Amino acid sequence: MKGGASREAPDRPWIVIVGGFLGAGKTSLILAAARQLEQRGLRCAAILNDQGNELVDTRLAASGGMPVGEVAGGCFCCRLSSLVSVIEDLRHWAPDVIFAEPVGSCTDISATVFGPLLEEFDRYRLAPFTVLVDPARAATLLREDADPDLGFLFQKQLQEADLVCLTKADLYPEAQNPNVPGIPGMHARRLSATTGQGVQHWLDEILLGTVVAGRTTLDIDYGRYAQAEASLAWLNLSFALESAPAITSAMVVGPFMDGLDQSLTAEGIEIVHLKVFATSASGWIKAAICAPGQEPQVEGNLDASPAGRHEVLVNLRAKGDPALVQRIATAQLNHLAGTVLDLRLDCFSPAPPTPERRIPAALA
Repeated sequence: MKGGASREAPDRPWIVIVGGFLGAGKTSLILAAARQLEQRGLRCAAILNDQGNELVDTRLAASGGMPVGEVAGGCFCCRLSSLVSVIEDLRHWAPDVIFAEPVGSCTDISATVFGPLLEEFDRYRLAPFTVLVDPARAATLLREDADPDLGFLFQKQLQEADLVCLTKADLYPEAQNPNVPGIPGMHARRLSATTGQGVQHWLDEILLGTVVAGRTTLDIDYGRYAQAEASLAWLNLSFALESAPAITSAMVVGPFMDGLDQSLTAEGIEIVHLKVFATSASGWIKAAICAPGQEPQVEGNLDASPAGRHEVLVNLRAKGDPALVQRIATAQLNHLAGTVLDLRLDCFSPAPPTPERRIPAALA
């Protein structure tokens, strides 16, 4: 757990759960929203969630000094007691708002997270469930010829949202407040974590508005849900790279991402989300793509000086066989300009989701 000094805790902190498909911009929005709330004198914390361990997003959030907790080894629904435990741990830092980001391939959050929290825990205030949508991803996954597994997960996430927000408005200015497909009467808001567009309005709506939290419970086939998640390969890779002469983090991250992208594509494996985070004595850099061949979105200390050692963390979510994905990623290490040390690698398909509890939130 990381963060600043403690203070007297608010009686009932807000829990703001921000969902959405892989690469929708959940962490970026949480960090942008936290900055705005801190300018209002409110303290924020965040909880990140993943099927595996060692998360790029946790390191990114912690790099800004925010208190950060993590639920690893399964989604919030399958680790509900862990989620509650992390929330209670974070209350030591006296946050007014605790953001929680579920795994990007998960759905049925309303019944398996909101329902139990609303039924039993009066220690928190739950904000409406916001689901984020990348307009480019939506255009792909809502087509008739979309991948059936990814399309299933994406559409189920939309169906249980209390609010839907189109992200990356700075990259997709043409995406204009459409009706949410398959949900009559629901309109999507537009947000940009980069420019701040719409973030303040969204915060006011979820913290001060009248939208009911967890109002829609899915009718979901858990066999089909498990099949869709199992179609994904989930790779977490970390290592240290020592090089002489010294090189910049960009010289590590760029070639590694490009080589991995090209090799996966050559084998017919589709990147769904790839994030690389590299740190050195001179700073850090994060790069991410949400599709094969995409230009990476890069942030961090881009002008950092060269260093002789870099700590690298890779999170890859791809549509394909985990064993093949692992072989391809391992082979890319041989092309790095230096010596690879302290290698840790885990690649798997998510296990069938088994919620600790499932309660229709609307009835809680």
